[in-house]
Amino acid sequence: MDYSKDKRVVLTLDAGGTNFVFSALKGYEEIIEPIKMKSNGNNLKKCLSNIVSGFSQMKDSLKGEKIVAISFAFPGPADYPNGIIGDLGNLPGFRGGVALGPMLQDAFKMPVFINNDGNLYAYGESIAGFLPEINKKLKQSGSTKKFRNIVGITLGTGFGAGLISDGNMIIGDNSNAGEVWLLSSRHQPKRNAEEGVSIRAVQRLYAELSGRPADIMLSPETIYKIGKGLTPGDKYAAIKSFEAMGKMLGDSLSNLATLFDGLIVIGGGISGARDLFMPAVMKEMRSKYRNQKGEEYPRLAQKVFNLENENDVKAFVAGDAKKVEVPVSGRELTYDSMQRIGIGFSKIGTSKAISIGAYVYALKNL
Repeated sequence: MDYSKDKRVVLTLDAGGTNFVFSALKGYEEIIEPIKMKSNGNNLKKCLSNIVSGFSQMKDSLKGEKIVAISFAFPGPADYPNGIIGDLGNLPGFRGGVALGPMLQDAFKMPVFINNDGNLYAYGESIAGFLPEINKKLKQSGSTKKFRNIVGITLGTGFGAGLISDGNMIIGDNSNAGEVWLLSSRHQPKRNAEEGVSIRAVQRLYAELSGRPADIMLSPETIYKIGKGLTPGDKYAAIKSFEAMGKMLGDSLSNLATLFDGLIVIGGGISGARDLFMPAVMKEMRSKYRNQKGEEYPRLAQKVFNLENENDVKAFVAGDAKKVEVPVSGRELTYDSMQRIGIGFSKIGTSKAISIGAYVYALKNL
């Protein structure tokens, strides 16, 4: 079902460690000026009061609209299906477990849906972003190939992911599916993946390579500009910092692609530096293993294409279609023998993808 023209309104919240931003969607569009409030993450009473106040102000501003649900992303760990938030690092007031969803249901007398940003990002991209965009290109080319699975990756302060299979969000029995930040890496076995795939990873390595004091960290944007020669600094260190992150990211994506066979879409703050880290990602994912005889074979069963690259897009869309005969009857079928996945970046933006994901997730569950 296409919810882009739906007339129902869903109240939303972008929950950060410092600020809460409240809004409302009708169809896939924001219909009101967002309201920002302090999160007060150290004080549970004030935090919950601000959440109720924020949604109340949105509701009062939308009189005459058909508001049917509240749906938003909130950090975990959490029991998302039951709306219970667990021990949060950046909102310590929630430690011990807080039934946030049921509290809001009682306060507003409407359904409340909570999930994490990785899940909702992937869901939004599967509905109105990367997945339909790629399938449209395949269909226009006459290809019989159609993708139904997608991994959404968020790169920023942390390293997150969401998994969508044939229109369904894979959350897991403990709401822990897609916890990619805890993957191990063959490049840094004693560190979890997020320590190599995050803002702090780029900052730390740049400081080490450039000899800067560890307590004076540059922003990733500044490091990127240095790497591009747009800002004074250690260009070599900047390039190597993003390259190292790309290598670690490629390792994690390879593990994901082995277990979850689908498209990969990347969003989040660091994704803007793609031209500095994507070559390393692709090199890692296209790398080879050696068996005991010294024979090489690809790391992945699928061919991997960078869908930001025009030549890769052409090869990806073309595939390897051929006619095969059905034994006995002699009928012919089209068979695309190229096993492949593609990696690309959000075209609708991470925040909008999360909002659309939250909106449709609520409507589908009503």
